Amino acid sequence: MTNIKKVSELAGVSTATVSRTLKMPDMVTARTREKVMQAVREAGYRPSWLATSVKTGRTNTIVVLVPNLVNPFFMRIIGGIEQAAQERGFTVLLCDTQGDSKRESDYASMVLTNRADGLIQLDHSFPFSEDDAKLAETIPMVSVCERIHAEKKYPVVSLDNYAASRSLAHHLVSYGHKKFAVIVGQVVSQIHKDRLSGLRSVLAEEEIVFDENMIVGESYSIENGIEGMRQLLEKPQRPTAVICFNDDIAIGAMHEIHRQGLKIPDDISVVGFDNVKVSAFLNPPLTTIDQPAYEMGRRGMELLSDLINTVPLTRSSEMLPFQLLERKSSGPAPV
Repeated sequence: MTNIKKVSELAGVSTATVSRTLKMPDMVTARTREKVMQAVREAGYRPSWLATSVKTGRTNTIVVLVPNLVNPFFMRIIGGIEQAAQERGFTVLLCDTQGDSKRESDYASMVLTNRADGLIQLDHSFPFSEDDAKLAETIPMVSVCERIHAEKKYPVVSLDNYAASRSLAHHLVSYGHKKFAVIVGQVVSQIHKDRLSGLRSVLAEEEIVFDENMIVGESYSIENGIEGMRQLLEKPQRPTAVICFNDDIAIGAMHEIHRQGLKIPDDISVVGFDNVKVSAFLNPPLTTIDQPAYEMGRRGMELLSDLINTVPLTRSSEMLPFQLLERKSSGPAPV
């Protein structure tokens, strides 16, 4: 059987360097890491992670809590997490919580029972039960998308949702829109608050009156977009611009607009958030906010790796840039 000594001979480094590269790749140079990993491949070396776990107390596994595994936006985040985890010698365990607190706490407890070294939360909720809350304060945990609701401030990688919403609002105002509506997702999250605040701030600056009754919705789903749009079209005054809090909602909204014989954007402009792949191929293509989902996941994993390896963080919050992608679903307000 190939052993670590054979790898060290092929790489031209010590066995200690091979061990350090496999356990803590961030602690060696890129050139050394490349040499060692090439030697590992040539030798066909497979380290005994069970033996390593017994010696170090590490599993080299991290848990990722995902509210909805079929959501394409989350899948892009997971792609970034997986790539960074692989580079750092971690295995990723994906846990589909469906937004259920019991599922969350059950999965999160894996870190408390030494079955995983750390956790990435893709939702806003604190994933541990009340009984485990105190013990969980010592757990390496990072949130991606929005800050976790907890007394302790955990590291977070997110988007500036306030600024992104302002960008969409300015875009629509520039086309002369004054009758706005919003189809939201989770109403208890910070994302919800920031995106609504961004819209309201622009409308206030432009002295456009916003009817709070034109806010509908309750989840980030296509079905929510269909139902939300149906509700809006039943109101006495039809909106000319609808801001959807993710692209799935926008897809549902556009479906309902078409079903009722209206045109996009001639009758109603529709915009979204996330820039999922299909958004560019809708009829018409969707104007949306491009979130750097892959990079968000990658940075989240890099932060978690630093926490696990007790590397001091230079900052606990990172906001990544967004881009407004103007396509054909938004246009001048109808006269």
